[in-house]
Amino acid sequence: MTAPDPRLSINQATIKHADLRTALDVTRDAGIEAIGLWREPVQAVGLETAAAMLADSGLRFTTHCRGGFFTVPDGDARRASLDDNRVAIDETAALAAAGAAGSTAVLVLVAGGLPEGSRDIAGARERVRDAIGDLAPYAAEAGVTLAIEPLHPMYATDRCVVSTLGQALDIAADFDAQVVGAAVDTFHIFWDPDVLAQIARAGREGRIATYQVCDWKTPLPADVLLSRHYPGEGVIDLRTLTEAVVATGYDRDIEVEIFHADIWADDPAAVVRRTAETFGRSVSPFLAPADSRAAPSRPAPSRPA
Repeated sequence: MTAPDPRLSINQATIKHADLRTALDVTRDAGIEAIGLWREPVQAVGLETAAAMLADSGLRFTTHCRGGFFTVPDGDARRASLDDNRVAIDETAALAAAGAAGSTAVLVLVAGGLPEGSRDIAGARERVRDAIGDLAPYAAEAGVTLAIEPLHPMYATDRCVVSTLGQALDIAADFDAQVVGAAVDTFHIFWDPDVLAQIARAGREGRIATYQVCDWKTPLPADVLLSRHYPGEGVIDLRTLTEAVVATGYDRDIEVEIFHADIWADDPAAVVRRTAETFGRSVSPFLAPADSRAAPSRPAPSRPA
């Protein structure tokens, strides 16, 4: 079998039912060099233990999922949401420090859906901007980049009012590019007629915090959240999107993040191997070679003295 692409990172959601130890082991044993983690498996063992396990694995850390959900009403719920996001920032910083050279301190943010009883989607996006304004100084001090992830419009009401890369970049524009960027996820943005222009804009503005790939095909399952597929097994033009991202100078790790019940039910080691194979066929041919994975194109922010 061909060795996995050195830029491939396994987002832990792809092997959702694997605990942290299993996720780290099957990723490393498959010859993959990087992993993106989720908060729940990290919290299940405790941050200190998780950081030690990550360090022992020798894997790079690429993202932490997830923060956000900023559209809750003012009062206790909103204060609790912001406090929890500060915890997520701390987790991200600790895990990035524990990962191998080339790790990046990126916290992925899902904005949150429409508040109950509301039809004001524009106002909800402003609540997202306000919340990021509250968190940005804390993230800057921790050396963490907040990556706003636009989600496909079918999730706009219940999960994420930010539906396009352009909307994410408009929010991020109020903040330092080292502190607030965007997650470019093929599943969520491939449909957008303005996507190539917005990828180019994100590159010019230095705001591509992470690039994530998977695929889309219909019919969608009853639970549309679980509708992602292995790269190259659907209808997304991964070549054009990947070449657009590479053209911006992005030369860091690329995550595969899949939500699919059948894939989750499979053996994690088999899923990781198949992910590497499909990535190698559908993404790797369109990546420009990079001299070193330890030198990101946009340096991670550093903690102020």
